[in-house]
Amino acid sequence: MLSIIKSVALEGLEGYMVSIQVDVSSGLPFFEIVGLPDTSVKEAKERVKTAIKNSNEEFLSRRIVVNLAPANIKKEGSNFDLAIAIGILVANGNICSKDLLSILEETIFIGELSLDGKVEQIKGVLPICIEAKKLGIKRIILPKKNASEASIISDVEIIPVNCLSEVINFLNHKINISSVENRKFNSNFNMSYQYDFSLVKGQENVKRALEISAAGGHNSILIGSPGSGKTMLAKCLPSILPDLTFEESLEITKIHSISRIINR
Repeated sequence: MLSIIKSVALEGLEGYMVSIQVDVSSGLPFFEIVGLPDTSVKEAKERVKTAIKNSNEEFLSRRIVVNLAPANIKKEGSNFDLAIAIGILVANGNICSKDLLSILEETIFIGELSLDGKVEQIKGVLPICIEAKKLGIKRIILPKKNASEASIISDVEIIPVNCLSEVINFLNHKINISSVENRKFNSNFNMSYQYDFSLVKGQENVKRALEISAAGGHNSILIGSPGSGKTMLAKCLPSILPDLTFEESLEITKIHSISRIINR
């Protein structure tokens, strides 16, 4: 039986849709992942197999082929674990409901699986959710630890899960999982700076150049001999920058999300 599950992968700061096509058929036991997977994606075979077994679901010895489409783009990371597991369970018939096809059509799955079936936190959730919204996805099932980060995105239902069993029971309509409430963007920043231009004596030409750079959003480079005040002036620059817009905040937070340095 064939099943198709949706997920999103990252390429730099941008995301793109990945169709996880799982075919389960009779024959000699075989489990292969194709579609330019890197080492971490290939290792998902053992994580997924063990997580399914430890979630009290039957993992039959079948011929399993998983294709990550588009196959011409390299896939990296452990974000596809949950989607691969759901694809196998749907193809095996462990997950079945009347409206399953419509649910899978408008839902993406992201998350790393541990061997006991827990859905572990991943990095890059924010850009993934932004891309999912652009693609018209209505629902995102992701690790509970990433829910707060994803809740900043509006008009998308964020379903936080702790383990694979929760996802299975949710899709089988045995349990209901409340979506995360959307967080509003706070535009009232009360920033305090250790350095500002009142501490700089002289250097009027440099201060004027930095003011123009800040007002116009231009780049600037400070060149001079050691001790001339370059570092001090650079530290003062943020004190005259305008507040970030919502779009600018998202762009910066994307980088933090991918680097996994977002403040909770």
